[in-house]
Amino acid sequence: MSDSPLPENCRVDPEPRDSILKPYVLGHGTLECFSLAESRRFYEEFLGLECVRHAKPAMAVRLGMRFHIVCVEVGDQIHPCNVLNHWGLDVQSKEEVDQAHARCLQYKDKYKIRQVLDVQDMHGVYSFYFEDLDHNWWEIQYYEGGFTHDDYFDFGDRFDMEEAAVA
Repeated sequence: MSDSPLPENCRVDPEPRDSILKPYVLGHGTLECFSLAESRRFYEEFLGLECVRHAKPAMAVRLGMRFHIVCVEVGDQIHPCNVLNHWGLDVQSKEEVDQAHARCLQYKDKYKIRQVLDVQDMHGVYSFYFEDLDHNWWEIQYYEGGFTHDDYFDFGDRFDMEEAAVA
């Protein structure tokens, strides 16, 4: 039995740990935007995310889980991200990935989407990446195994930490 306030179907109770800190959940992340109003329009109308402006310079964004992204308006002080720093959105079929890709291209100008990369099979998923108006990157993906999160952790470590990440 867990002491976590998260509903059982939304949580993974961690194994006992020897860590110094013992948080119960990874609750949020952050990203930057030029304009809250413009970004909110993109998040709600295009990505289908739920947004609430909880602070004058920021809004919380979420979809389907008790995890949110805090979007902070920084104007011209924005720090562009690299595609390796991206947010992933899962869909339920390869056809939905293809449809999302087509929609990104169709609405590129309307929502100021900067780049749309090609769809491909990579790292075990069928997906593509695109860069939004604020230089944030998004991946739309389909994973045949269901939900990548479950498999990552169920499979456990597949490589030794002593092994170099790049050759």
